[in-house]
Amino acid sequence: MMQAVTNFFKGWWAQILFFVVLVLIYLFVFSGIKISGTSMEPTLLDKQYVGINHVAKLKRGDVVVFDARKEDPRIQAGKKDYVKRIIGVPGDTVSFSNGNLYVNGKKVNQDYLSKSERTDGTAGDFGSHWDLKSLSNTGLWKSEDANTTKVPANSYFVMGDHRSVSNDGRYYGYISRKHITGKVVVPFWYSSTVKKYVDQQDKDFFAN
Repeated sequence: MMQAVTNFFKGWWAQILFFVVLVLIYLFVFSGIKISGTSMEPTLLDKQYVGINHVAKLKRGDVVVFDARKEDPRIQAGKKDYVKRIIGVPGDTVSFSNGNLYVNGKKVNQDYLSKSERTDGTAGDFGSHWDLKSLSNTGLWKSEDANTTKVPANSYFVMGDHRSVSNDGRYYGYISRKHITGKVVVPFWYSSTVKKYVDQQDKDFFAN
């Protein structure tokens, strides 16, 4: 009888421990999210499910999820998370000219975008030539980010792939590392093209 009771509690605690480990993994290592909106088309589509790696080192080209309530002062009611691509990391300069995007003076590979999104879409409301300083002085960014020429420490400059509709760093400035939930990882059944443009774009960030 006593052995049966002991075995019962051993099994019970094992299940509790297993559940706790799963919760910790979900909260601090890996979780999932459903894409909401069209700002990452055609790479990621509205209502698609993707994973989030909470502990990945963030690099240029990575697609990330962040809490936009703490970054976008004009966020729509009911919105929370934004999914965007990292263009600039701390210390980087970012500029756009003649239909091309540059980071630290090097041309960025944007094969994942259509020609119209690389040109008119990226120009957006800011003209055919812009850089971080001109964007930061539009009056849309936080006052502490005004007149900046480089991405500050512990911050990132992000843009959506669907540039013509994306509400991104061009309109509200840098996002803080502490507000980034993690890096997007696509499920194994997604196409090799999507995997390349999401999971591996950091390796092919600059144009050859």
